[in-house]
Parts: sequence; structure tokens; C-alpha cells
Amino acid sequence: MTTTHKPPPSPRRIGAELFELLGSMRFAVSLLVIICIASVVGTVLGQNQSQGTYIDRFGPFWYDVFDKFDIWQVYNSVWFLVIMGFLVVSTTICLIRNVPKMVRDMRSFREHVRAGSLRAFPQRVEQHIDAPAGAIELRMRQWLGRQGYAIRERREGDAVLLAARKGASNRLGYIFAHAAIVVICVGGLLDSELPVRLQIWLGDKKPVVDNMLIREVPESGRLSLNNPSFRANMMLPEGSITQSAIILAREGALVQPLPFSLRLDEFVVDYYSNGMPSRFASKVEVIDWETGDRFDQVIEVNEPLRYKGVTVYQSSFEDGGSSVRLMRYPLRGGQAEGTLVSGVVGESQDLQGNGQAALRLDLSALRPINVEDLTTGQPQPKELGEHVAAVTGSAAGQSNSNLRNVGPSIEYQLIDAAGQAHQFHSYMAPIELEGFPVFLFGARPSPAEDFRYLQLPADENLSLDEFMALRASLNQPELRREAAARFTRENSPAGGPNAEALQNSAERALETFSNGGLQAVAQFIDGNVPEAERERAASIVVRLIGASLESLRDINRERMGLAALPQQGDEALQAQIWTRLAVAALSDLAFYPADSVLTLVDFEQRKASVFQVTRSPGKNIVYLGCLFLVIGVFAMFYIRDRRIWIWLKPEPGADGPAASTSLLAAMTSQKRTLDFLREFSQFRQMLERMAPAADDQTQQAAPAAPSPTEKTS
Repeated sequence: MTTTHKPPPSPRRIGAELFELLGSMRFAVSLLVIICIASVVGTVLGQNQSQGTYIDRFGPFWYDVFDKFDIWQVYNSVWFLVIMGFLVVSTTICLIRNVPKMVRDMRSFREHVRAGSLRAFPQRVEQHIDAPAGAIELRMRQWLGRQGYAIRERREGDAVLLAARKGASNRLGYIFAHAAIVVICVGGLLDSELPVRLQIWLGDKKPVVDNMLIREVPESGRLSLNNPSFRANMMLPEGSITQSAIILAREGALVQPLPFSLRLDEFVVDYYSNGMPSRFASKVEVIDWETGDRFDQVIEVNEPLRYKGVTVYQSSFEDGGSSVRLMRYPLRGGQAEGTLVSGVVGESQDLQGNGQAALRLDLSALRPINVEDLTTGQPQPKELGEHVAAVTGSAAGQSNSNLRNVGPSIEYQLIDAAGQAHQFHSYMAPIELEGFPVFLFGARPSPAEDFRYLQLPADENLSLDEFMALRASLNQPELRREAAARFTRENSPAGGPNAEALQNSAERALETFSNGGLQAVAQFIDGNVPEAERERAASIVVRLIGASLESLRDINRERMGLAALPQQGDEALQAQIWTRLAVAALSDLAFYPADSVLTLVDFEQRKASVFQVTRSPGKNIVYLGCLFLVIGVFAMFYIRDRRIWIWLKPEPGADGPAASTSLLAAMTSQKRTLDFLREFSQFRQMLERMAPAADDQTQQAAPAAPSPTEKTS
């Protein structure tokens, strides 16, 4: 028994099979399907958002899974760019293989066809005409010319073949449509992150991951001024000048120098009557250091600056380092007075905790405008980019009576020694909720969550002074005792048998409430009152706390030199609402994740404009590809190819000279549509009219059924 070993395939054969695979239609269609699916994902799923947003939406597990495929920036992911590249190669190979044959076919009249071959065509006519061949040929040439056919003849003795064609440019539809795919993909690759990534992978460029000034960035972190394509961002505070933009890479950032400098002279914001921003504009000065030219330009949304092949778009706006003054109110202990804190947005400073370790204060953002719909619940601060979207979107023309500007706000972080951080957000002015003005202080542990607000009631001067005095007094045992005594005197006869018990109950209720709010009171009741009596006891204690706090408030107002609270009328009702809100706020202080609140007192705004800076040579290439696609689709659908062959052969008469002509004609098209069959019917009728009506020897061949291999529609 002999064993035969199959030799390994040669490199030439492997190359030929690979070339065949890349040039196959199935391979190209498969790539197109994957690109279409990826495009759907990129359209449905918001791109280039924060990591916390995606974790909050999908959870940690699925975030890790999807992150492997980089679907957060699918159009610039490695696999998407590789597929685009293979599609370009595959379509190019298809063009290389098929275009020469198509061009030859377009130029060919196929005049060497034989008569036997014409008889095999489904659409054919064969007949004898009692007329000289020369006259028939002349009439055929005239008719074909009127129908727009180009004609070429071939003679064999006395016989002549007329080969005619029209609509040969139909094949240009295939060529232009496939070339459009190549051109559009090449343009898209040029405008993607591929040029920058290639410089990182193949060159000596390395993204910067450390915080440093632009002038300190090493050469390895700077791209060339002649970088063919990029998409970068630039933040420019008012009065500042720069000649560099920042390209965010996955690992860090790269500096992209520009062929000119920009100076932001002023950032302008206009508003609608409801407080919504209506227009953003950056008044800049463009400085060309190479030529010395200087000119002013206004950059607005949808009105970018285009200069030296670079386009600068108005993307958003940020704070450029505004100076702020904050009032820090303590939430623990018996101190009521606040302390002033000054700072600059974007910078950090240390804060001494109230009896605790020092905290680091990061001033994140100053928001001079906050347009809110307060009918939908508690407000949430909007990113400034959402205001830019409002200018260009449907909200730009809205007249929503529920929207109003609630004034400036400040957003900050407090970071403890262990690195644990909480985000906070507070409004400068009180906001009217349910008919009463309250100060809102929001907190959240991470950007993925919404702010949860502490609502502190404002006094008649629209300040926090009275509430903070009440909070501080609640934490002083002697004042709690005095408030309980006053409450007892007002609600029990002097020296009555229950006066001492009532005072002790009020004092104990205030003490429990001061240590943990209503939750501490509920825990006390659960541990000391039978279950059947708990609901009634809770109702009594809550009323007792409210009444005792009213007495404590009266004491504070006397100490502050304020008038006594009215006992009847609308003002008395407002005082009761204030006390009720104060009880809820004092109870919620136990859950607030900080020992103080910061509220905005004053600020000096310095605005900064955020630009998107691009150099996109692929844009014009994509436009060219779109033109090719239009031409290709038009040619394929509206230009119909037709070919006609007519054999004319004289037949000698009985006396010798040719008195009749044998005619064999066939008509074909790449696609046998209803229009084609109608044209063939007209062609056949024209030939029949050429024969004498009484000629019974006319032979006609009915159209045969198309073979299974022929295209029909």
C-alpha cells in the first residue's frame, strides 16, 4: 500500500486564491453588510460620551464587553477602519478585473456574428422581401439612424451585415457605482482618525498622559503642521490667543499646531424671552504669522471660519476661569454664621473641615444661566453643549411657558483625604417650588447619577440666615431646653400636673430630632412604643417637634432683633409653611454627604469658547464619490443598452438579376424588460411593413422562450 503526499500549495497559488477572494462579489457584499450594521449601531448609540454614561446605561459587565469592540467610537475603531480598507481593496480588484472587459464590450459592435448564431436569439425576425438588397439596406440605415443607433457594417460577397448599438454607456453605471464606493471609502478613511493613528503606530508620536502646559509638551507629543487630516478641539478663554489644538487619543492627547493663531476678543450669548439661549457667537482675530495678515471674524453655529485648509466650528462654550465668592454655611454644630470662600473656576484649594480633616475643593463649573422646566420635578444642570444644541434644534423656536431662567449656579467637588469625592450643585438665588422660595443644594456620588436636592426654605429677606440660625440653635441643649419650656408655657397651665412631663417630652423630641432627624425619631418610637400605638405616637411626636421648633424660631427671631411672627392671615400661613419646610430640611441634613454647603454670593465671569478644528481633505473626495454614485445609478436605471444585427443577402431571380432579399435580424439587450419587448415588437412590425402585403412567402419566427441562463425582468 502506497501513501501519496499532497504537496503544499505554492505561494503563487495562495496569492491567486487570495486575489480571487478579495475580488469576489460575496466578499464585498459581506463587508458592506458589516459596515451597514456598524453604521446602525453608531447612529442609534450616542458616540464619544463619558464612561460613566455608558456604565450607567449598560452596567459594568456589558460595558466591558462592548468596550472590547470600541463601539463608543465605532467609526474610528480599528476593526471598522480595517473593514473599510478591505472594502476599498475588494472593490478596486473588481474594477481592475471587469472594467477592461466592459470598455471593450462598450466599444465593440460584434459585427463578426454568424447567421447561425442570430437564429439562436429569442427575439429574431427572418423573412424574404421583394426588393433589392441595396434599397433594403438604405431603409434599414435610415430607420436605425432615426432610433439613435450607431452602425457598423461587414460585407461577405453580396451579403452585408449591419451591426447597430445604442445605450452602450449603460456599462458606465457599473463602473461609476463601484468607483463611487472606492472614492467615498477613501475619503472617509482620510477624514477618520486613521492618519493620526498611523503616526502613533508607525511613527515616533506618543500621546501625552500627564497634565502639562502646551509649551511643555515634547516633540513626540506634537503632530506636524502639515498633518494631512485631523479633528481637534480648542478651548479659548476671552482675551487669550493660541496656535494649537488638542487631539484626544485613547491613551492621552496630542498637540496639533495650526497655520494661524486665534485670539478670542469676546464671546456673545443672546437669549429668548423665556431665558433660552438663542445665539452664540465668538468674535475672534485671525493672525497669520507667515504673511502678517490680521483680520476679524465672527464664528457662529453653522457659520465656521475657513482659512488655509482648516475649518473652525463653534462647538460649545465653557468657563474660562471665572472668579467666584462663595458663602460656606456649616451643617453641624452650634455655629450659624457662614464664612466667605474665594476661588477660581477650574482650580482647587483646601478647606478646613468643621471639626474634621481638611477637604479639597474643586470648583468645576459656573453656570450663569439655568433654563429649567420646574413642572417636571427637581432641576438638573445641563451641559453647555445642550444649550448649543438648543440653538440649532427644535428648541430654538419654542415658546414654552414652563421654561424659565432660575439664575446662576455653581458646581463643585469635595474630596476627602482618602480620595472619596462627591459632586455638589447649588443655585445662587432661591427657586420657587410649590409656591414657596427654597434654596436648592444638590449632591451626587458620581456623574452617572442625578443630583438629589436638599431644599432649605428662604426667609422674608430671601436669605438662609434664619434657617441657619434655627439649625444652630437646635444643636444647643440650653436653647432646646428654653424652646421646650416656652412651648410648655403656651400649651399647658402654669404649674399643671402635666407641665413637667410635656416639657420633658418636647425637650427629648428636639434632642432626638437634632441627632438624626425624623428617622431617628422613628427608630426611637419603634424601640419604645408597642406596635399598635406607633402610628399614633409618631403623629403626636411630629406635631410636638413642629410646635417646639416654632417656639425655637420665636426665640431666634427675638435674639436676631426680628419682629414676632404673625398669628393670623396669609403671613401666618406662610410662617407655618416655612416651619414645615424647615422640619423636612433639618431632617434631611442627616443624609447630606457634607458638613457644609456652599452657595454663590458673587462672581466675575470669564467666558471661554470651545471650537472644533478640522482639516478634512476627504470631504471633497466624498463629494466626488457622491457625484460618481449619482452618475452610476442614473446610467444603470435610465440608459438602456440595445443591439441589433441585420443580415441582408440578395437572392437571384428566375431571370438572373437579384429581385428579392433574404433578411435575418435579431435584437438583444442586457436586460429583457417590458420596454425592450415593446421595442422589439415595433422593430418587427417595421420589417413586416417592408414586405408586400400579398406575399405569402414571408416567414416570421415568433419569439422563443428565454433560456434559463438569460436575464429577464
